[in-house]
Amino acid sequence: MKKIFILLRTQTGHDFSQYKTSTIYRRIERRMAVHQVDVIDSYVKFLQQTPVEVEALFRDLLIGVTNFFRDPEAFEVLEKQVIPKLFDGKPAGAVVRAWSAGCSTGEEAYSIAILLQERLELLRQSFKVQVFATDIDSRAIATARAGIYPASIVDDISPERLARFFTVEPDGSAYRVHKSIRDMLVFSEHDLIKDPPFSKLDLISCRNLMIYMSTDLQKKLIALFHYALMPGGMLFLGTSETVGEFGELFAVLDRKSKAYQRKEDFQGEKRAALGRFLSHRPTATAREVAQPLTAGQAVPAAKLSLRQLTEQTLLQQVTPTGALVNGQGDILYLHGRTGMFLEPAPGDAGINNILKMAREGLRRDLTTALHKAANSKERVHAQGLRVKTNGHFSQVNLTVCPVVHGLAAALESPLFVVILEEAPAVEAHAGPIVASQEGRSLDVSAQIAELNEELQAKEEHLHSANEALETSNEELKSSNEEMQSMNEELQSTNEELETSKEELQSINEELATVNTELQTKVTDLSRANNDMNNLLAGTGIATVFVDLDLRILRFTPPATLIINLIRSDVGRPVGHIVSNLVGYDRLVADVQTVLKTLIPKEVDVLTEEGKSYTLRILPYRTLENVIEGAVITFVEITEIVRTREALRKANELLRLAVVVRDAFDAITVQDLDGRILAWNPGAVRMYGWTELEALKMNVRDRIPAALQEQALASVRQLSQAETLEPCQTQRIAKDGSIKAVSLTSTALVNESGHMYAIATTERTKQPKTGSNTELRDESAG
Repeated sequence: MKKIFILLRTQTGHDFSQYKTSTIYRRIERRMAVHQVDVIDSYVKFLQQTPVEVEALFRDLLIGVTNFFRDPEAFEVLEKQVIPKLFDGKPAGAVVRAWSAGCSTGEEAYSIAILLQERLELLRQSFKVQVFATDIDSRAIATARAGIYPASIVDDISPERLARFFTVEPDGSAYRVHKSIRDMLVFSEHDLIKDPPFSKLDLISCRNLMIYMSTDLQKKLIALFHYALMPGGMLFLGTSETVGEFGELFAVLDRKSKAYQRKEDFQGEKRAALGRFLSHRPTATAREVAQPLTAGQAVPAAKLSLRQLTEQTLLQQVTPTGALVNGQGDILYLHGRTGMFLEPAPGDAGINNILKMAREGLRRDLTTALHKAANSKERVHAQGLRVKTNGHFSQVNLTVCPVVHGLAAALESPLFVVILEEAPAVEAHAGPIVASQEGRSLDVSAQIAELNEELQAKEEHLHSANEALETSNEELKSSNEEMQSMNEELQSTNEELETSKEELQSINEELATVNTELQTKVTDLSRANNDMNNLLAGTGIATVFVDLDLRILRFTPPATLIINLIRSDVGRPVGHIVSNLVGYDRLVADVQTVLKTLIPKEVDVLTEEGKSYTLRILPYRTLENVIEGAVITFVEITEIVRTREALRKANELLRLAVVVRDAFDAITVQDLDGRILAWNPGAVRMYGWTELEALKMNVRDRIPAALQEQALASVRQLSQAETLEPCQTQRIAKDGSIKAVSLTSTALVNESGHMYAIATTERTKQPKTGSNTELRDESAG
């Protein structure tokens, strides 16, 4: 642990050796768990080799659990009881100074500033308010200086304060502290242990910081706060913190909320506190440390006021010797030569008590007189006390009077002035003694001796009772010390529990943040998964995902129509699944080839149902471009195949149509009843009817009456054979002329083998002489 403290102090400049060991060890165990280190010695070596881990451990030790108006009941006490006292008795224009020590990210400091601003608005007077906010965490101070907090602060701040003292950021995700509040605060890095404190403060708020510190360090800080506060200043601690044994320095305003008010320190605690603080300053010299302990320099104002107070009261009584004491007899100031009446008490040298220092014969009456004066608040006299001084008795007059003016009037504990003066000696009156008085003198002497003996017995009895009372007081004191020790142990246990609570709350907040992030990621992942499922389902593409071992990872519903897949097949090799593909059994081999070469592959396959698919195999790549399997997709192309076949047939028909269109011969198509179904341009040229006119005609309209029986016989003959031999016949043209043509008839048969139409090719017969003449003309040409 010492090595860890040295590493932290060397790198960060902060000393954690005076923090509670249990708290430090829990944070170290947390860092060890993060890095999976089992032995603390190994973690020390890891720290020595990794400066970044030292910084990380330092950040972990700073448990910054805070929020606006944390502990609403405590802040209500601060608002209603503490803050009004800060302005009481201050003239307009005065300065009110507050210090928020260990402010973390600034929520508590801003909360105090808001309460101070609300009080200023209520008073309607001009005061200058300064709030100093400090912490050793530079990152937290940077956040506090920015004054921007997440939208979740609406749970801690009332809507009225949120509207008055905060402005919403443009994107609505955060709130910014209003400039009027921000200007009241001064943020700085500050270490309570080593850095000088602020001074002349009206309020110090140090909540839930000392619970992490050792008891000795807590005592030093309480005394330090007393030194930094103005007379009557306020101290605001956490619910599990207390001023401890410094009850004489602070008065309790609200015990539950841990609100205290500073009291004057007449026993020198102010000097001790300052000395303890200066002992932590590394640059302080011995002379600087010793200077605050001198009577004239440490607290001159307090010493001067006490001296004046004592001297004024003594001068009123015209007495040479006296002492200023409190109600318990603790001596605050001595005046004159007191050795005749007082002597140092045996035992530990501490705060001197006048009752213990009183000489024999003075203690009992002094105790009684001080008690009466404390109860009656009036002057008490005791005359002719026999006080033993250096072997003989002296007559002493005692006066105890309360102090009711000056500085003592403002104190909770009343003060008293004890005046001691030597009584004048009684002169002896000599004279003649007659014989008649001798007997009476003897009787008086005997009575006096008897009374003296009785008085001596009573004094011895009283002395014994006093000793018994002192013994009882010592036992009660011992019991009180034991109870105080138990109280400190319980307080320490309570602080440990509070520390554990703070740490658990910090861990809970971290877990909540991680949980929120994970929830967001789960939501995003769920949305992405839903999008992908809907995308795959919307496309209707059968998809199968396999890993590097060709085991099925997932598949889409359309894939079950091609490969016989069910939900329980996830995890099985794809080669074990029976597919509905016809003539394709290389799926496993093709997937392995793609995984080896990383080259996609496409294959057209056919299912048993007659549907056609394009099988595409692609490598499965992650965002890091790592191959973790393959993706098998089946894209249905049945309609594409049909369209492709229809297009092929259409192309063939198109080629035939071109031949029919461009042929010189007349090509016609007629059904079995003789209705003309097709009429090419050659027929238009040959017979004169347009295509539109011809499609309204019957073939009988073009056959001479004498040849119609012959044409009917030809149709019967075509039913026996698909094609007839060319024959010579005649046809009627549009102009009524008879044309001799060479006719070739062909039967058109459907897929079932039945004739449904007749195609004819007709060519006009040219005379031979005409042909020879044309040939001769062509040769001559």
